Amino acid sequence: MYAALRSIGSYVPKKILTNFDLEKMVDTSNEWIEQRTGIKERRIAAADEHTSDMGAKAAKVAIDRAGIELEKIDLVICATLSPDHLCMPSTACLISQKLGIANVMAFDISSACSGFVYMLQIAKAFIESGMKKHILLVGAEKISPLLDYNDRTTCILFGDGAGAAIIEATEDKNEAIIDVHASADGNYGDLLITAGGASRFPCCDATIKQGLQYIKMSGNEVFKVAVKTLTSDVVDILAKNNITPDQIDHFVPHQANLRIIEAVRKKLNFPIEQTVLTVAKYGNTSAASIPMAINDAYEEGRIKYGDLMLLDTFGGGFTWGSALVRFAGKSL
Repeated sequence: MYAALRSIGSYVPKKILTNFDLEKMVDTSNEWIEQRTGIKERRIAAADEHTSDMGAKAAKVAIDRAGIELEKIDLVICATLSPDHLCMPSTACLISQKLGIANVMAFDISSACSGFVYMLQIAKAFIESGMKKHILLVGAEKISPLLDYNDRTTCILFGDGAGAAIIEATEDKNEAIIDVHASADGNYGDLLITAGGASRFPCCDATIKQGLQYIKMSGNEVFKVAVKTLTSDVVDILAKNNITPDQIDHFVPHQANLRIIEAVRKKLNFPIEQTVLTVAKYGNTSAASIPMAINDAYEEGRIKYGDLMLLDTFGGGFTWGSALVRFAGKSL
C-alpha cells in the first residue's frame, strides 16, 4: 500500500497589506522590501477570522476536489505556529469540528515552516503501515497577531493563509509519494523564535513589555544556514532516489524569501519555468506556504495528474525537509 497526494486546496484572507502600506507603519520602503525579499504584498486575516477558520475553508476545497465523503477521513493533522489556542484544544480538533468530522484522531504538529513536509512524512507512515487510509492535512497560519509592526526585520515577511491536502492509500505505485526527508537541529533555536507566552516565559506584564510574544529573527544567520541546508537536502533526496533535476516537473520551495529561493534554485540548476513562486503575493505563510503554492500552480493548470514535484522547506527550530511527490489528483 502506498500514500498518494489526492487533492490540494487553499484559502487566503481578503485583506491585502502591500509594501506601500507598510511604508506608513514602519521605517521601510517598497524598494527595500522587494530587493531583499521579493515580497510585494501579503494577506491579513480579519479580527474574527482565526487559524482554524482558514484551515477549515482550505480543507473543504481539498475534500471536494478529492471527492471523498467526510465519514471516510480517519485522521486530521494540522501544522501551525499560530494555533487558535496556546495549549488546548488543538487547531486540528477545531478544524474537525468546523467540518463536521467527529470521533476521528486529530492533532497538531509544531515544526514552523517545515510543517507541511513533516505532515507528509507522518501521513505516509500511517498509510504504509495500514493504520489509516484517508488523511486530511492542513497547514494554517494567522501570523499577523504575532508580529511587531515596529520591527521591520519580521513584519514585512509574514502573511496569513491556509493550505490543505488529502492523502489517500493506493495500490498504484505510480501515484505514490516517493520519498520524504525531514530533520531538525535545535542548536539554532534562538535564531528564529517566539519566546513568550508559554511555560518558560509566561504571559505577564514583564514579558509583554519586552515584546516576547512576537516573532524574533536573526535574518542574516537564518539566510546562510537555510541556503546551505536546503541545497544539501535536495541533493541528498535526488541522489537517494536516482532522480535528476530534469526529471522534476515542478520545484516547489518554501515561499519565505526570493533571495533564498533563487540561491537554492541556481545551485541546483532548476530553470525558473520549473519553479513555483508565490512569495511576491503572499509572503511567508509558514506551514501553509507549500500547499498554497501547489494550489496556485494547480489552479493555473500547471500541475496535472502524474506530475513529479520536489518540495523543499526550512523553518524555525531549525527544521527542514524535502519530498518527492507525484500529484495523484484530477487535472483541472
